[in-house]
Amino acid sequence: MTSRAQTVFASASTLSTHPQPANTSHTTKQSLQPTKAWVDPASLPDYGDISSIGGNAPDYVKQLNHNTYYSYGVGDDEDCFGHKVGKAVKFVEVSVDRRLERQGRMEATTVAEIVVSKHMLNGAGMLHGGCVAYLIDNTPLVVLGLLQNVNGVGVTQAMNVLFHSPASLGACLSIISTSISLGGRVMTSRCEIVDKGSGRVVASAFLNKMQPATSKL
Repeated sequence: MTSRAQTVFASASTLSTHPQPANTSHTTKQSLQPTKAWVDPASLPDYGDISSIGGNAPDYVKQLNHNTYYSYGVGDDEDCFGHKVGKAVKFVEVSVDRRLERQGRMEATTVAEIVVSKHMLNGAGMLHGGCVAYLIDNTPLVVLGLLQNVNGVGVTQAMNVLFHSPASLGACLSIISTSISLGGRVMTSRCEIVDKGSGRVVASAFLNKMQPATSKL
């Protein structure tokens, strides 16, 4: 393990996976209650084996990210939207780094792969744009949140997708997602989907998410 990765782990080890309530001077009963996250990664059941996932993120972060993806992004109901596609996604790397050009701010990256199947095609036999959006919507913000003691599971607020080239049946896609910023309510990431066989970028995107008010869910 490099000294840079050890520095990341040292700073991350002091953080809990549970969001803490903000300090407040109010003494009302309501203000004394911690803010409840709408999806808490630590409360979800374990899904799958993470032993083959590379990257320098701690194993507990890889597991909780995996659990969140399968619980929230895939689900157990085979009739749900995207279930077959979601189950076919395989995480191959979960990494964290400190960016010197950003004053040492922490950055998280996830890399996942999927082979284009018939469930992902449009009428012309190419990867459907809606499927691209579904693949992009699973971000590394959960990973960053776990290391920074902030809940990174949000609902999508905006997605700006650029489609660069088509992908056909059987193409192996690499989905590379990187965090940009993570605040108390709003969070942003970027993503590239690359055809591993040709090296062509299939799509790129910027994605904004936000923490929903649990009272409105």
